[in-house]
Amino acid sequence: MTGTMLLEARSLTKYYGDHLALDRLDLSVAAGEIICLLGANGAGKTTTLNLFLGFTEPSAGEALVDGRSVASDPAGARSKLGYVAEVVSLYPALTGAENLAFFAELAGKRVDMSERDAILSRLRFPLEQIDRASGGYSKGMRQKLGLAIALMKGAQAILLDEPLSGLDPAAANDLVTVLRETAASGTALLVSTHDIFRAKEVAHRIGIMRHGRLVDMVEPATLSAGELEQLYLTHMAERAA
Repeated sequence: MTGTMLLEARSLTKYYGDHLALDRLDLSVAAGEIICLLGANGAGKTTTLNLFLGFTEPSAGEALVDGRSVASDPAGARSKLGYVAEVVSLYPALTGAENLAFFAELAGKRVDMSERDAILSRLRFPLEQIDRASGGYSKGMRQKLGLAIALMKGAQAILLDEPLSGLDPAAANDLVTVLRETAASGTALLVSTHDIFRAKEVAHRIGIMRHGRLVDMVEPATLSAGELEQLYLTHMAERAA
């Protein structure tokens, strides 16, 4: 990828007391690129996302969003950033349309209906469901609405935490396609996941994390699913040793 670097971690480090949760992470995600961070619980994936989001402060190094330092310009960084949690938080009594309008207004944007419907169509969200209460949405629909909220606010980079967890195979395949199409429109995506095989399907690059360190960065197109799994297991075995 040769586009603008929208997400950058520079020697990003985080201690919680004496525990080193993230160890000098160097990482960049370009416009139009999907990077998946793969690793076991405690590998540093969620800490990385939290540092980009400004939910916690780095112990050393810095996180940047479109060149804006999260630590010194948090509002400027957040204005370029979207976040889709593993469980997308919506107001269940509000319709999808009302949730979209509410979160867009929080970001200082008014909803243009034609833009909204174009985004929803691109994300393969069923437009006939947008005026239903969101409490009845499936997880796949909630993930798509979370992406729509991020895109409506004009996010150039989106962080996703386990977006494929708990989806049935058909819904997971659909979301993989949606994520690839979203990146193709110029958005940078940084995805935390445990799912080796879905990571291979969706990512341009996969970063393998272990004990707070980025121990490998691979291009999944150059590896079979079996080779990728063996590489991952080898790194995990090194951790155990």
